[in-house]
Amino acid sequence: MLKDKRIVVTGGSGFLGSHVVEQLEQRGYRHIFVPRSKDYDLVTEQGIKRMFNDMKPEIIIHLAAVVGGIGANRENPGKYFYDNLMMGTQLIEQSRLYNLEKFVAIGTICAYPKFTPVPFKEEDIWNGYPEETNAPYGLAKKMMLVQSQAYRAQYGFNSIYLLPVNLYGPRDNFDLRSSHVIPALIRKCVEAVETGAEEVVVWGTGQATREFLYVEDCAEAIVMATERYNGSDPVNIGSGFEISIKDLVVLIAELTGFKGRIVWDTSKPDGQPRRCLDVTKAEREFGFRAKTKFEDGLRKTIEFYKQERSK
Repeated sequence: MLKDKRIVVTGGSGFLGSHVVEQLEQRGYRHIFVPRSKDYDLVTEQGIKRMFNDMKPEIIIHLAAVVGGIGANRENPGKYFYDNLMMGTQLIEQSRLYNLEKFVAIGTICAYPKFTPVPFKEEDIWNGYPEETNAPYGLAKKMMLVQSQAYRAQYGFNSIYLLPVNLYGPRDNFDLRSSHVIPALIRKCVEAVETGAEEVVVWGTGQATREFLYVEDCAEAIVMATERYNGSDPVNIGSGFEISIKDLVVLIAELTGFKGRIVWDTSKPDGQPRRCLDVTKAEREFGFRAKTKFEDGLRKTIEFYKQERSK
């Protein structure tokens, strides 16, 4: 029923967005539109209104975000808060005024409280303040959940809110100034092998744990939720698999062939102590379960990065 709908994917040329667009195309969607930031500034009301006038969407999948790893979050708390808050708030408001059929809001695992019991359950999302380095970004994205539920209650506006865990995979951001942990580690290890470096420096203590989801799996989950889920409550999107940063480093070193020393820079923060999601709701509500084994996904990501470096 949705195949002929006009679907706008904000952030559709980015890491996750490009995979979502591919997933939609593979499923036979014919009218997919991707607003480019150089043409449509979605932080501004003017830019959003022009996007609506030009693209006339019936469904919006909102993936656009200003985001980075721990270092980038520490350096840009104001920008990450403002840009993400204004994008989400104004997009939902203009969608309501435009009588949009469905708004798919993509939140962030950073919205959860710092000491959420593991595995994270959706009902725990308001039981504390987020981890400090991620809080401005996490709270800005979390406001889309408040707005979605408020607009559904008052206006009958159909908006859903998904909470993806940390993603990785081909087309990730490998810039060390703003990348997340997996692409940063892959780049450091590959470069160390190429240059013959004897050590790789890693932030933190290695004790923190993370859950990771292969980007293609996440794209599939988002499209499945777009097709099948119309509830008010947030839904976790993850793999249900947890690994310590220390074990992650060992695994990436092994897969890239790095045999040198790992040096832990404990002056740098670990971030949230643990992250692992309860993913039962996604399977129950719209049938999603992650397919890609972690080691297989890492191999594909490493291969992608090596190919990009050789171009």
